Amino acid sequence: MRHRIALSLLFCLLALAPARAERLITSLSHHQVLVTSSFTGIELVLFGSIERDAKTISRKGDYNVVVTVAGPRQTLVVRRKDRVFGIWTNAESRSFLNTPTYLAVLSNRPVSEIAPAELLRRQEVGMYLVPRPALASGIQSGEHDIFREALIRLREQRKLYVEDPKGVTFLTPNLFRATIRLPAEAPVGTYDVDVRLFADGVELVRANSALEVVKVGVEQFVVNAAANHGILYGLFTTLLALATGWFASVVFRKD
Repeated sequence: MRHRIALSLLFCLLALAPARAERLITSLSHHQVLVTSSFTGIELVLFGSIERDAKTISRKGDYNVVVTVAGPRQTLVVRRKDRVFGIWTNAESRSFLNTPTYLAVLSNRPVSEIAPAELLRRQEVGMYLVPRPALASGIQSGEHDIFREALIRLREQRKLYVEDPKGVTFLTPNLFRATIRLPAEAPVGTYDVDVRLFADGVELVRANSALEVVKVGVEQFVVNAAANHGILYGLFTTLLALATGWFASVVFRKD
C-alpha cells in the first residue's frame, strides 16, 4: 500500500514539473589530445545542436551560447613586487585555491550582454569561474580584485586564459560551432567542457563533456620514472650528467 502511494506521488510530481523545452546535443572533434616533443598546440572543434519539442514556448530574442573549457585545477599564487632598499623583491602574494590552470570562455556575443552580472556571478559563468584569493586577516576590501585581475592578465599573456565573444558561430538558428585552441604549454590532465544555452537573459539548459590532454612517448616515460621511481631516476640523471661532463672534457681537451 505504501509503495502504491509513493508511486502515485512520484507520478503527480512528474506531471506537475515543467517539461524541458530545449535540449542541447554537443560533440567534440577530439576527446583526447596527445602531447609529444613536437607538440605546438591544437585546435578542437565543438559542434552543438539545439533541439526543440512541441511544447517549446516562443522566445523574444535569439539563443545565446557560452562554452567554457576549464583545465586541471591547482592552487595558483600571484606575487606583487615592491622596491625594498632599492631592490625589487616579492612583497605580497595571494593564493587562488582550486583554480583552472587553463580557461577558455567562448560565446556568440559578449557574456556581459547575455545575462545579468549577478546571475553570471552566481552561476560562475565565464571568467567568474576564477575564484577570489584566499584572504588573510588585515586585507582591505578590494585588494583581492587587484591580484585576481593580475592572475587573469598574466595567464592571458601565455594564452592559457582566453575570452572570445565571437568564439561561437551559429551556422543555423539551432546549430552552432566553437573552436577551442589549446596552446603548446597546455597543462596535462582532464578538461571540463561546459556548454550553456541562454535566451532572454535566462539560462535554459546546459550540457557537459570532457577532454583529456596526455603526454606520450619519451616525455611520458620521463614523467612516470620521476614520479614512480624517484631514487633510480635521480641516480640515472646524476650518472648521465657525470658521463656527459667526462665526454665533453675528452672532446674539448687541449693537449
